[in-house]
Amino acid sequence: MAARKCVTAPLPQAEIIDIEALAAAIQKGSVDLPVVLGPTASGKTRYAVALARELSRLCSRPCEIISADSRQVYRGMDIGTGKDLVEYGEVPYHLIDIRPAGYSYNVFEFQQDFKSAFADIRSRGGIPLLCGGTGLYINAVTSAYDFRTSKPLSGEGEAHRPDARPEGLPRHPYFIGTLVDRELRNHRIDLRLDARLEEGMADEIRSLLESGVSKDKLISYGLEYKYVTLYVTGELSFDQMREKLAIAIHQFAKRQMTWFRGMERSGQVIHWVKV
Repeated sequence: MAARKCVTAPLPQAEIIDIEALAAAIQKGSVDLPVVLGPTASGKTRYAVALARELSRLCSRPCEIISADSRQVYRGMDIGTGKDLVEYGEVPYHLIDIRPAGYSYNVFEFQQDFKSAFADIRSRGGIPLLCGGTGLYINAVTSAYDFRTSKPLSGEGEAHRPDARPEGLPRHPYFIGTLVDRELRNHRIDLRLDARLEEGMADEIRSLLESGVSKDKLISYGLEYKYVTLYVTGELSFDQMREKLAIAIHQFAKRQMTWFRGMERSGQVIHWVKV
C-alpha cells in the first residue's frame, strides 16, 4: 500500500496594503479597528508597530496597540511569551502584564478588558489597533461573541455568535494577516526558541515556581511553559525538551493558520501581506 503524500495547503495571495486609503477609511469611520493577525514568528508585532506609526502620522492622532495574546496578559511571563516590549518603542500598548502569573484568564475577561481599552483610546481621540495570534480572542471582539446568554469560555473551544451585537465592540474591523511560508516560519521558530533558551527561559520558569506558581499551572499554559517546566523539574532532558518544544510550536503555528483560514471561510476578508 502506497504511503500517503502530505500536501501542504497553498498560502493565501499576498497583497500590498494601501495605508493612505486605510487611514482615510479610519478618518471617515468606515474602519474602526485595524487588526493585525498571524501565526507565531510571522512578524506581526513588528508590522503592527510600523503600521501604528504610519497611521498616527497620516491621521495626526495617536494609534495605540491592543494585544490579543492569551499569555502576554501575565506578569513575569516575559521570555516564554515573547513580549519583546522594546519593539513597541513610543507606541502605547494595552492588555499586556495585566494579571499575575498563576491566574486563569479567559476569553470573557479579555472581551471586557478589550472594551475598556477600546473605549479609553477612542475617548482620547486615538486609533485602536488590535494585534495578536490568539484567534479566539480576536473573534470574541470582532465577531462580537455575546456571553450574556452562555457560559464564559476558558480560552479554548467554540464560542457562540450573538443574536444582537454587545455594546462597546467594533463594528468595522479591517484584517491584515502577516504571511510567511511554512519552511521559513519553522526556521524562525527554531532560531527564536534557541535565543529564548539562551536568554534564560529556564531561569524564568524557576523564578515563577519559587514565587508560588504551581508546576501544574505552568504546564497548563502550554508550549514553553509546559516543556521548560518539565525540564526544570527533571522530567525531561534538555535535548528532549528542545525537540518536543520545537515540534509543539511548529504544530501550534499551523493550528493558528488553520484558524485564520477558517475565519476567511466564514466570510471574513483578511488582507495578507509579506513581511
